[in-house]
Amino acid sequence: MQHVLAALLAVAARVFAGAALAHDYQVADLAVGHPYARATPPGAPVGGAYLTLDNKGARADKLLRASSPAADAVELHTMAMDAGVMRMHAVPAIDIAPGQHVELVPGGLHLMMVGLRHPLVAGARVPLRLTFEHAGSVDVELSVEPMTGGAMSMPHAN
Repeated sequence: MQHVLAALLAVAARVFAGAALAHDYQVADLAVGHPYARATPPGAPVGGAYLTLDNKGARADKLLRASSPAADAVELHTMAMDAGVMRMHAVPAIDIAPGQHVELVPGGLHLMMVGLRHPLVAGARVPLRLTFEHAGSVDVELSVEPMTGGAMSMPHAN
């Protein structure tokens, strides 16, 4: 009986820990899901940030820009294979069609924080402003997650 109780408590702890890490935001018809960043080593000039975008409205929108006091600039980026080489480049905007779910994840669309003013430390919260073409701006907090393993290597499900 004690083993069953211990197993149930372990499962409950994982479920509630995941719920505590999840944080979502709403601006007009757009839902911003679990914005997070990877921790960075001391002296790193850049860091990656990730989130999900859900357009629950009938009109297309675009993520036009992002900014944070933690970096000189936040650029919209994509990564893709090109002749067997992974290449990253800035994009002018990220389209979000009506009913579309867009994931900004490691190895794909993401936010590149350039000119970090201090390292991103696991457990910290970092302010980030997202500006959309129609929905306007929303202030969110990036949850800084550890450099390796866990959520950093896999997209978040919402």
